[in-house]
Amino acid sequence: MSFRSGFVAVLGRPNVGKSTLVNALVGRKVSIVSDHPQTTRRRITGVVTQQDCQLVLLDLPGFQRPFDSLTRRMQAAVDDALGEVDAALVLLNAVESFGRGDRYITGAVAAAGVPAVVALNKVDLVDGPRLSARLKEARDLSGGEVLAVSALRGDGLPAVLARLTAAMPPGPVYFPEGRQTDQPLELLVAELVREQALRLTRDEVPHAVAAEVGSITERSDRPLVEIEAVLIVETESQKAIVVGKGGRVVKAIGSGARREIEAVLGVQVYLDLRVKVRRRWRRDERYVERLL
Repeated sequence: MSFRSGFVAVLGRPNVGKSTLVNALVGRKVSIVSDHPQTTRRRITGVVTQQDCQLVLLDLPGFQRPFDSLTRRMQAAVDDALGEVDAALVLLNAVESFGRGDRYITGAVAAAGVPAVVALNKVDLVDGPRLSARLKEARDLSGGEVLAVSALRGDGLPAVLARLTAAMPPGPVYFPEGRQTDQPLELLVAELVREQALRLTRDEVPHAVAAEVGSITERSDRPLVEIEAVLIVETESQKAIVVGKGGRVVKAIGSGARREIEAVLGVQVYLDLRVKVRRRWRRDERYVERLL
């Protein structure tokens, strides 16, 4: 049997669990996770290499109505991907009613003419009778088979992999064995810092928070990586929230991020984390392009 490979667009409304699913399929964290919408701001690649197939999963921002430079670029990443991929993995949310966004996504995939695997995620949060009803609603929406999965628990993931593998055409090995993402280390580290900021700040701050890595230096005298990073917000009031009284919040963000980075790098990390204000950065096309 010939080797199969291809690119898969992972699509769904914001907060449907796309990043959690991609991380679970890849087997390591390649994309940050948060309950806040707009967590995924650019295309993240996760690579799943099997004996006879390689899947290149594209974790994409959730479908949304663009309203500034940031969200325009996020939606463009989604639209562009549908014209490039070999298949789509569409996620629906088992705990929320389906709406116009879900109908738009399934319609866009159908219009693109690519094979689609549809999965109903978060089924662990729905009881038996309700789950049966939700699966029927999902089949009616998608017009075909729907897989029941829990990305958080790992339920149903072998079936997802099997369906995606079957949809792949014959193709080359795009990434060498052991390579699980093409994301530059600086961007991954910045995302891990932003993930902790999302976790520890109030609801009015996360959309305006970005992170940027200034330098990553590996010490030659001992196993230590020194990182300089900055959290960017749009107003002084947001900075006060992110810093916290006596610097407690930013210290907690730094501690949480350092642990996540150490898990990825496998060595001790020293993280120098600061907070800066850059007014209306989400409307600055050139700055958004630099971050994404």
